[in-house]
Amino acid sequence: MDRLPQILVAATLLLVAPVGAADRDQLLYHAETLDGRVLDSRGADSPFNPASLVKVGTSLWALESLGADHRYRTVFGVVGEWDKETGRLVGSLVVQGWGDPDFQPENLFMVARQLNRLHLKRIEGWVRINGDFWIGWENGVANSALGPQDRVDRMGRRLRMVLDPDRWDGTTRAAWEGVCVRRGWDPTQPPRVEIVGSVRPGLPAEWTPVVVHRSNPLPVLLRRFNVYSNNDIIRVAEGLGGPQSLEIFLEKRLGTTPSAIELETASGEQRNRITARIGVRLMRAFLETVAGMGLSPADLLPVIGCDPGSTDRKFPIMARPAWAGSVVVKTGTLINTDGGVAVVGGIFTTLRREQVLFCVAARNTGWKEPHWRGLQQSWLIDLVADAGYAVQRPCGPELPYSDTFAEVEWVVSWQAR
Repeated sequence: MDRLPQILVAATLLLVAPVGAADRDQLLYHAETLDGRVLDSRGADSPFNPASLVKVGTSLWALESLGADHRYRTVFGVVGEWDKETGRLVGSLVVQGWGDPDFQPENLFMVARQLNRLHLKRIEGWVRINGDFWIGWENGVANSALGPQDRVDRMGRRLRMVLDPDRWDGTTRAAWEGVCVRRGWDPTQPPRVEIVGSVRPGLPAEWTPVVVHRSNPLPVLLRRFNVYSNNDIIRVAEGLGGPQSLEIFLEKRLGTTPSAIELETASGEQRNRITARIGVRLMRAFLETVAGMGLSPADLLPVIGCDPGSTDRKFPIMARPAWAGSVVVKTGTLINTDGGVAVVGGIFTTLRREQVLFCVAARNTGWKEPHWRGLQQSWLIDLVADAGYAVQRPCGPELPYSDTFAEVEWVVSWQAR
């Protein structure tokens, strides 16, 4: 075996702060190879709150329900008298949402440019919003506009603001400047669709679709949610049936008893329950599914030392060059709920080409997350060394934006389904 990885790990172990046995004994963990050989286990059947590790379950559900090629559609249309000479529509702009969870101002800029090319610049009437339509973030369950009317009002206001540069705030202007750099657009020529009127829910009796927006492919979209541990992943689950349906899916998919998994949310917020053994089953199912789609876990989950977000801060030693690119993880953190929890599940490949799946959790962490992350990092470094060291893979491409692979097109013919 190559001695270099052993030397690097040995050097790393000298840098890890000493960990008391009593402290480490408070961790709950389970680790096994892909063929089921147990490498380390303690309290593997004791329940804990998995926090954002739930997002792996939501991602698995979405991939198996929708497929890796899935793109969310949002259709924009019109109704009323449209004077294409002046760009004035007396009527309504119609938005039919189909659940795109990552539709951002950058995506609406793409749509607005198409509307301007179609000679639509001013709407004197309503914005009509139907279906599941979001623009921007709400940051999870606590801030979501879950009522239909509240959602229409909130998203309608955002839509009107983004479509009219005179209404832009600093964040929207920065988004415009960023998309111009990426796409080579002239930043001095922003699209403009002025709307004189208010927002209403539902579709008019007759309307004409004119522009279709298609999101990033599902794996790209899920990677964005998982790398930043974005709680608005609940939008993905909402379109599939919500947290209770996710719970039923995972019980069946992972082969657990009905009471072994408890979920209040699909993001990991609030009160949820799994065990370390179930966490490993979840990582195993996720690995199997993405491999069957020609993908790797790193295409959808954070890689320590490679991706933005908080992972490198939580595991600073493993983010160093000697380790970067070797371990794919999904972390979960809660401060107040259940007294605080710190969880991490993940996958790595040994130099013998064995894939190792693991889940480690600390309960009652409160505001002392750095301490418990240090214990988990020490445990994980030992696990990698005992398993035969991990293969370092080159970091993948930079995290895409919501518009990186998105598409817009004019409608020739379209039929609702």
